[in-house]
Amino acid sequence: MKTDIEISNAYQGKAITELAKKLHLDTYLDPYGKWKGKIDLSILDDNQNCSDGKLILVTSTSPTPMGEGKTTMAIGLDDALNKLGYNSIVALREPSLGPVFGIKGGATGGGYAQVYPMDEINLHFTGDMHALTSANNLLSAAIDNHIYQGNELRIDQNRILHPRCLDINDRNLREIEVGLSKQGVPRKEHFVITVATELMAILCLSQDLKDLKRRIGNILFAYDLDGNPLYVTDLKVEDALTILLKDALKPNLVQTLEGNPALIHGGPFANIAHGCNSLLATRLALKKADYVVTEAGFGSDLGAEKFLDILCPKGNLKPDVIVLNMTIRSMKYHGGVLKEELNKENLEALQQGMCNLKAHLENMRKYTSHIVICVNQFSTDTKKELELVENILQNLGVKYAFCLAHTKGGEGALELAEKVIEQANLENDYHPLYPKERSLKEKIEKVATEIYHAKDVVYQEGVVEKLKEFEELGAKEFPVCIAKTQYSFSDDAKKLGDPRNFTMHVRDVKLNRGAEFVVVYMGNIMTMPGLSKQPAMLNMEISDKGEIKGLF
Repeated sequence: MKTDIEISNAYQGKAITELAKKLHLDTYLDPYGKWKGKIDLSILDDNQNCSDGKLILVTSTSPTPMGEGKTTMAIGLDDALNKLGYNSIVALREPSLGPVFGIKGGATGGGYAQVYPMDEINLHFTGDMHALTSANNLLSAAIDNHIYQGNELRIDQNRILHPRCLDINDRNLREIEVGLSKQGVPRKEHFVITVATELMAILCLSQDLKDLKRRIGNILFAYDLDGNPLYVTDLKVEDALTILLKDALKPNLVQTLEGNPALIHGGPFANIAHGCNSLLATRLALKKADYVVTEAGFGSDLGAEKFLDILCPKGNLKPDVIVLNMTIRSMKYHGGVLKEELNKENLEALQQGMCNLKAHLENMRKYTSHIVICVNQFSTDTKKELELVENILQNLGVKYAFCLAHTKGGEGALELAEKVIEQANLENDYHPLYPKERSLKEKIEKVATEIYHAKDVVYQEGVVEKLKEFEELGAKEFPVCIAKTQYSFSDDAKKLGDPRNFTMHVRDVKLNRGAEFVVVYMGNIMTMPGLSKQPAMLNMEISDKGEIKGLF
């Protein structure tokens, strides 16, 4: 079978100018070469009176090291909707170079359900990640320079909250010392990956350029020696950071392998950030299409919860349908099968592992009744395994469809598309998990007990006091963005399946005052990932003519 990159290279795409013209976006298009382009934000002002389309969220069961194909299913569903004659656009996150060269690989789908051109999107794309990295580190440089130049704001060097960043997995940068030159001011510092920065979250939640600048100015970067909060507006660099991000704020237009429009914009991780593509891209898609397919990172306990409790209330979005993606391989994994044995039939483990799907379904029903389960089929799935899954799904009282988008593109997702259309035409009954008026501590415990199924939450010393301080700084009505392992409902990656009645451990909290949510660090989650012993970059090759092999 052809690799993803071979399939992508064989595709003869539409010129981006042709695609934009079809969408009546040609006067708003800023081409980045032949296949990519950015859309000017004035399009939203000019289309503000247009009615919005239906919003479809694709999420997943708890992820495994093999991947469940959530992005692939989102793209396949979009292609299927277009194949059925509906006007549909897929809106996805941008890939991060960390996973691309690490263990996860690219994030442009796979097989015959991809966005094009996959190599360019997975690498530098239109430069958004580089702009975010530069803006984030410019703020760090401004902080250190202010201290060096006399420290008029009396910044407490032991209470600087803003970290430097890099869009590459590099564990050696987690804890470092800076300012060791003769003219430097030595202090301890740390790096996070670019997709975990507050600036990434701000970019994805901003309504327009004015809102972007406002949010950047509101970033809490440090406290002074008297314990007073200091914001970016105090440094007077909000305009400079906004200038670096003015083009990055514009959504990116590309296409699927079936020539359908795709908006790829923003890329926060769901295990350490809010895991959704930009609000601007989603709003643009809703103005230009009858149906919009989007996805939220990792399992529904992370990405979907944050989409439904952070992005939707802030952006006034009301998803019409949730698609819950699963694979037979992942269910066997949650039933105790080792990675090396997953391609072998194991009905007992499959039966046991289906508890993970049931738990995710239980969670999503707390937001809406309009849910479709997508079974992402693999060639290794046996007839008996498929029959067992269908019997279980029939007893769950939920709509479901088997999907072959990876091998057949949109044609392999037609059944899924028909079930989604059926649910989308019902009356919207979405509602968030908690009201914004609840205290931050109550919100944390609401998510922990109802979505993670924990019996209680314990806080390290000083965390509860921090939460009260954040509320005094105006954050009481902010949602919580929980950072934890993606592999388990709990904060312990080894607790697979459907663990219940455990204790969640809050290690620390951080006020993202610009993004307008509170980050809650649970367990031993890292904001700067490391590389594995055999990272993906070791399998990559490039010929003298620039042909790439082994990528993604």
